[in-house]
Amino acid sequence: MTRKLEDLFDLPHTAPESDSVPAINETRATLAEIDDAIDKIDAALPAVRGLDMSDNEMDALADLAQGSYRDLMDLGMNVDSRFASEIFSVASNMLGHAITAKTAKMNKKIKMIELQMKKAKLDKDLANGDEQDPQTPNAQGHVLNRNDVLERLLGTRDQKSNKA
Repeated sequence: MTRKLEDLFDLPHTAPESDSVPAINETRATLAEIDDAIDKIDAALPAVRGLDMSDNEMDALADLAQGSYRDLMDLGMNVDSRFASEIFSVASNMLGHAITAKTAKMNKKIKMIELQMKKAKLDKDLANGDEQDPQTPNAQGHVLNRNDVLERLLGTRDQKSNKA
């Protein structure tokens, strides 16, 4: 941005380009640390064996159930209406099995990610020696009912009005 535009819009003057070089270097260092963390996570994922085989089996079951659903729907459309309801019911069950297989696959992946996150937290806690990380926000909560909240709000308002 030019100095004239800064003056025109009453903006603070920007630092010269030489001041932004350390910020760029800090950003690069931070990105390098993030890349290293991502590489560690990626390296930990294949440590569990047999995930791909299970995923392939679930996909095969889901595909088989979907194919059966399509075949049964076609058959139900081509038979007498008094027999079609039972065929459509079985087709519906097949579609339900396909959905269950896909859901089980996703739940397994989510569970693996949760376990990896717990392991990473445990490793970090062990590395820190039970020290609190200064960047981790800590908070303390209180259970209050509506009347307690109103008393506190009114009390702080009364204190502010007495000071003024």
